[in-house]
Amino acid sequence: MFKQLYDEASSTLTYLISDDDTKEALLIDPVISHLDEYIAMLEANDYKLKYTLETHVHADHITASGLLRERLQTETAVSQLCGASTADIQLNDGDVLLLGKQKINVLATPGHTAGSLSFLWNDRLFSGDALLINGCGRTDFQGGNAVTLYNSIQNKIFSLPDETLIYPGHDYNGRRVSSVAQEKLSNSRLAGKSLQEFVQIMNSLNLPKPSLIDIAVPANRMCGVPEESLVQG
Repeated sequence: MFKQLYDEASSTLTYLISDDDTKEALLIDPVISHLDEYIAMLEANDYKLKYTLETHVHADHITASGLLRERLQTETAVSQLCGASTADIQLNDGDVLLLGKQKINVLATPGHTAGSLSFLWNDRLFSGDALLINGCGRTDFQGGNAVTLYNSIQNKIFSLPDETLIYPGHDYNGRRVSSVAQEKLSNSRLAGKSLQEFVQIMNSLNLPKPSLIDIAVPANRMCGVPEESLVQG
């Protein structure tokens, strides 16, 4: 089973993958406001949630990973560069997560943040905020770097087969999937752009500070669970 879920408030795309033989499942970038929805969906399909994966420490919403761990005894996983010390698994480039017979390959794709990851499952890449549909993540906070992001996209993502499907961490225009070939051809920030041109574009965005960043980033470094809850638990 594969399912794409959407959080309207933050335009976050969350993904469910399962192995139907073992009934093991994982969620990528779950949002705390949808906690009960996730649990109901898992129970309806008799799935056991094995992992919650984070593409990075988010600045626009709070993750559901910590509460899912409390409720379902799942394991949380993030990049070791994210500073999320309470996560169960600290991921590195090249790691492979097993979900029954399914393999989830971990690709380090830093640049939006220093700890940004993408997850490759068969012909589908869950690119987080590294590569969006006709865009990419901003690079002006949390250790972001435009040069690093350009190299991550060009050397890691665009080196994948053209038919690889791109499932981003966000979309603000109702789009849900793209492909490596499509983004190479038409991404307005990347298609035909040199490194220098890309850096100039990113340094000229002048985006407002995310409204939840001061709350979301500290919370997500604790897997979305307040520190006092961890101490009491």
